[in-house]
Amino acid sequence: MELSIPQKSVRSDFAQIKYSAAGPSEASLLTPSRCPLVCWHLRHSGSATPKRSICITGCQPSVFKRWERHRQNVDLPPMQPKNKKKPYPVPLKKLQRAAKELRKQAEMGIERPLEPPKNGLLVPELIPVAYEVLEQWKVLIKGLKKLLNVVTVYGCSYCSQVHVGAVGHQIPDCLGSGNGQRRSLHSWVRGSVNDILLPIESYHLFDPFGRRIKHEKRFEYDRIPAVVELCVQAGVDIPEYPSRRRTTPIRMLGKRVIDRGGYVEEPRPYRAEDSMSLLAELDTYGSSQDHPPVSDTRRLAERTLKAYSTVRRGVRQLMKKYTVKACGYCSEVHVGPWGHDVKLCGAFKHQWRDGKHGWQDATIDEVLPQNFVWHVRDPAGPPLTGELKRFYGKAPAVVEVCVQAGAAIPDSYRPMMRLDIVIPDTGEAQLIV
Repeated sequence: MELSIPQKSVRSDFAQIKYSAAGPSEASLLTPSRCPLVCWHLRHSGSATPKRSICITGCQPSVFKRWERHRQNVDLPPMQPKNKKKPYPVPLKKLQRAAKELRKQAEMGIERPLEPPKNGLLVPELIPVAYEVLEQWKVLIKGLKKLLNVVTVYGCSYCSQVHVGAVGHQIPDCLGSGNGQRRSLHSWVRGSVNDILLPIESYHLFDPFGRRIKHEKRFEYDRIPAVVELCVQAGVDIPEYPSRRRTTPIRMLGKRVIDRGGYVEEPRPYRAEDSMSLLAELDTYGSSQDHPPVSDTRRLAERTLKAYSTVRRGVRQLMKKYTVKACGYCSEVHVGPWGHDVKLCGAFKHQWRDGKHGWQDATIDEVLPQNFVWHVRDPAGPPLTGELKRFYGKAPAVVEVCVQAGAAIPDSYRPMMRLDIVIPDTGEAQLIV
């Protein structure tokens, strides 16, 4: 079989294959075929990328799409050490170049070009997203309250680890106080919604572009979930948490605000008798009350899992526009263009910073942590042991609760749950390399 590739007729993404009289002659896309024999040299050489190959058998050349599938196993992101600062989400060199450019513009007297919401105005396209996130946040909290009557959640008394299952696991990985006396085993107690959804709170600001929160006046501001504060600043109107809606944009020269439209006195929040029920729907505290059992647990679990996915997707979309700051040393989060001045950071080398937070751009896992827990395939089976630790998978606590309640496992979480791995017996695990 004679094969030749013309030079001038080859485009960037296509190639033409000509066969002799013994075979057909037509153009085909260089994508991996499903024939067992492929040209290894053309696949791994510089003439073709690993995504392309040429079939050299006598079969009819055809176009195949690349087979995409999730990987079998995915390791969780490594835990950041507490004696180091968190890495910047944006490279430091890029931040330094942007700051240098702003400094040059300020020296030349050029105002900083700002677009919504950086100039204090709302983004109309994101207002429906903020309302959807807030409604699904209520559905998520309400669903977890009811699922706690079906699925048992445990929390360790000495560390922050959580387990979802009928009995607590026996993996010796407790790092709390007195772990040597307990041989690093956990001391399990009954958990609540706060153990599933980690309570990440933020100060509520009437005017995010106004005065910063001082350490002495920190008790004058309410602390609400960061997801709720993000929705409020994105356009959601809640009478209990008023927010200033600007009609004229602010003006900035470098990092200094030269026109913010004056300071407006913050109105008193609306506190009616009916408002307490609304605050209970938005907050995870006080949600350990007993609720009547539901008739269709599986449907409730699927609805709760769908609400969790919607909240994460909406928060990620809002954070692309609205600024959220996180401390590079502790778990403090602040929704706004710049952080507050409250001196309550007690993390690594807080004495050097006088207790002030080291603000940087936040990630979605800092605003809405996933809180990974061990995945239990058989809730009615024996507890997890330390000998088989490397064969177990993990999943976010919300996903694990919904899955044990009957919801289908999402495809995006299957690799980290390691469902394709067969868990051996304790004696067989020692023979596996």
